[in-house]
Amino acid sequence: MDASHSRGRSHRLLPTLAAGLCAAALAGCSAASGTSAAPAAPLATRGTTAPSTPAATERAAPPRAANDLQTDYENTIGKVLPSVVQIDAGDSLGSGIVYDGAGHIVTNAHVVGSKKTFKVTVATREQPLTARLVSSFPQQDLAVIKLDSAPKGLKGAVFGDSSKVAVGQIVLAMGSPLGLSSSVTQGIVSAVGRTVSEGEGQSGGTGATIANMVQTSAAINPGNSGGALVDLDSEVIGIPTLAATDPQIGGGGSAAPGIGFAIPASTVKTVADQIIKNGKVTHSGRAALGITGRTVLGPDLRPTGVAVVSTTRGGGAKAAGLKAGDIVVKVGGRRVTDIASLSEVLAGDKPGRRVAVTYLRGDATKTAQVKLGEM
Repeated sequence: MDASHSRGRSHRLLPTLAAGLCAAALAGCSAASGTSAAPAAPLATRGTTAPSTPAATERAAPPRAANDLQTDYENTIGKVLPSVVQIDAGDSLGSGIVYDGAGHIVTNAHVVGSKKTFKVTVATREQPLTARLVSSFPQQDLAVIKLDSAPKGLKGAVFGDSSKVAVGQIVLAMGSPLGLSSSVTQGIVSAVGRTVSEGEGQSGGTGATIANMVQTSAAINPGNSGGALVDLDSEVIGIPTLAATDPQIGGGGSAAPGIGFAIPASTVKTVADQIIKNGKVTHSGRAALGITGRTVLGPDLRPTGVAVVSTTRGGGAKAAGLKAGDIVVKVGGRRVTDIASLSEVLAGDKPGRRVAVTYLRGDATKTAQVKLGEM
């Protein structure tokens, strides 16, 4: 389904979801040009008479539990929102999270795109500050930029333990949806361990296949990309990156309410720490088969496998005897029909493991044990 970027572009990102759904990257909304008056409250459909005394118009005090939850919301927002920034990449807007007091900011790779310099609006300053790209890692749709001059009082957010994220947990999404900076929405963790594939190019994404994503019902929209998904312990548990869309809604497709995805904090920390220390990602933690390949179509023009174009020197596939022209159809017992499905299988695995790879060579079907390398 389509979603608008800052200059009216549309994009279609395809994840591993239920049939009929796709996902849209959430960068690229221009700032709102104005605000509108709040609509009048609707009339009650079942009439009641006006209260006879002023006391009757007073609202009952909320129960203690509601007060406690509201206090948790307010405390969490007060602690984390000052560390959430707006990033202007020139042709689109996105969000980011202050990673440390030195001025490093983590965001999505599709927010920074091919740009090298950015205007960043932080909570402690009204005027935008200049930031420059440290490094981008499109394979996980993550990037780190750094402020030229970190303002006094800049504080990094606290990143939590992704392994402790639980379905049903209350979360808040913070960022700049539709260009509205410092916006907060609330929801729950709907699922964990999702593997989602983005589109690329004009679709607005990097083409990444990302494992272990957190699914949330918190409203996230274009401009939320790179922001914070936060628990009520005031810890960032993920970076909102994608929103599901349904092509059956609104003709060309529109947002499927309450289905968004965030890159888990553990992945964010792994990538950001390497970029800050080394200027690039040296160990992705992502499994690789050790081939370059292309999708093969069958007689019915449907994808049927991945043809090996070449094998990587020293890679697992070459060591196991695969060669150019072989067609991979299964990895670890899971069917492989195209490049995207191969990426999804590998995203859920680890470097160093041995997996059974089934492939076609001429008229013969063969199986080899391949030691997975690292992307």
